[in-house]
Amino acid sequence: MKRLLLLVLLFSTRLEAQTFQPDLQDRSLWELWGRNMDNLTGNEKKGVSFQYEEPVALLVLKNYDFANGTIEFDTRGRDVVQRSFEGFAFHIQNDSTYDAVYFRPFNFKHPEAIRRAHSVQYISLPEHTWRKLRSDHPMQYENGVNPVPGAEDWFHVKIVVDHKNISVFVNNSEQPCLLVQKLTDTTHGRLGLWVGDPTEGDFANLRITPDKK
Repeated sequence: MKRLLLLVLLFSTRLEAQTFQPDLQDRSLWELWGRNMDNLTGNEKKGVSFQYEEPVALLVLKNYDFANGTIEFDTRGRDVVQRSFEGFAFHIQNDSTYDAVYFRPFNFKHPEAIRRAHSVQYISLPEHTWRKLRSDHPMQYENGVNPVPGAEDWFHVKIVVDHKNISVFVNNSEQPCLLVQKLTDTTHGRLGLWVGDPTEGDFANLRITPDKK
C-alpha cells in the first residue's frame, strides 16, 4: 500500500510539474515583436497591457517549443468597435507564420446576432486570414462565446491544442465556444500573446501545460 501511494504521489507531482507559469512582467523571458507594451499597475492582476497602436504585436516566450497541450490565460478587452483584438499565437515559425485564436470583446453582447457570432476567431497565417476564412468558410472558424463576459470584463481563456483539433473555452465552461481543425501541417513552434492591428488589451495569469504523450 505504501509503495502504491508513493507511485501515485510521484505521478501526480510529475503531472503538476508539467505546468509552466511564466512571469509576463519578466522581460528576460520574452521577445516583443511589433510594438511596445506596459506592465499592468494598480491592478489586482500581475500582467501586461498593450495600448491602442499599430502594428500587430507578439510577445513571444524565449527558448520554449510547444507541440500539443493546454494554454490558459486571463484577458480583458475594450468596448470600442475595432479597437480590441486579443488572443494567443502558437506553433509560431516567424513573425508572419503562425496559428492564433483571438477575441473581439466589443462583439460579445452586441445587439446584432451576426456581430455576436464574430466574437472568437481562429486564423492560420499567412494564408488563412480572418477575411479569407470568413469569405470561403463562413461561420466555420469563428463563433460567439458562452458564457458571455462583459466587453470590458476580465475573462478566462483555455485553448487546447490536440494535434489537428483546437478547442477554445471561456470562463471554465465545459463546452467549447470554438472547435476547429488546424489548417496547416506545422506540428510545433513557439508561443506568444497576440494583439491585432490596431488594438488594446490586457493579459495576466498565463499557464502552459504541454501534453507529454
